[in-house]
Amino acid sequence: MNHATSSEGIRLAKRVAELVPCSRAEAERFIAGGGVTVDGVVVEDPATRVTPAQSVAVLPGASAEEAPPVTILLHKPSGMNSGVGARGASALECLKEESLLAGVHGAPRFLKRHLARLTLATPLETDASGLLVYTQDFRVARKLIDDGDRVEHEFVVEVSGAIQDGGLELLNHGLKFSGKPINPMKVSWQSEGRLRFAAKGMRPGQIEHMCAAVGLEVTDIKRLRVGRISMGGLPEGQWRYLAEYERF
Repeated sequence: MNHATSSEGIRLAKRVAELVPCSRAEAERFIAGGGVTVDGVVVEDPATRVTPAQSVAVLPGASAEEAPPVTILLHKPSGMNSGVGARGASALECLKEESLLAGVHGAPRFLKRHLARLTLATPLETDASGLLVYTQDFRVARKLIDDGDRVEHEFVVEVSGAIQDGGLELLNHGLKFSGKPINPMKVSWQSEGRLRFAAKGMRPGQIEHMCAAVGLEVTDIKRLRVGRISMGGLPEGQWRYLAEYERF
């Protein structure tokens, strides 16, 4: 090895391929999967350069299999935009390792790559709060986006004003949105000033439109559940992984 190569080091993937030994592609998967440390610190970038003086190790149980895609559940705070590339603060900013809810049974170990190439599967209005789902898994995206009209969402909605006579019945069935009849849903009073909506095929802005149609003004919206997955005890601003055994 010449002097320049010695001082600059070599790619971590090459070092791992020599260490295991394995192919360069397998080495890259070991690294991307969080299975390799450099001087005791996990490094996920195969292009990282290491010198002969640095200690490189493959962790016990590390695998060269492609890391499976993840799905993330976030308790979005009110006032944060749920989408990508939108103006203002984005809920994606909450997706940091320090805001990951620890100790969830069956959850994968955090990897930086889990926060890349995420699809927002369940949008929420900026002023709304509650459960958001981001995913790398095409199966989850297909379930929640392509077949989303079959998945029930549950909301609690704070309202003010006086509901018109027969308004609750209209909320359950009989209103239109964007010129089309709204599918029947389950709407009930939870307490004075608080409604529960359980419905499929909900669209952004639909709840405010429906409430306004019966004389109510929406002051707060929170989504509690998507399909069979509830927000549970997930604190505002924190997130967790969808466990392998959980299904929407």
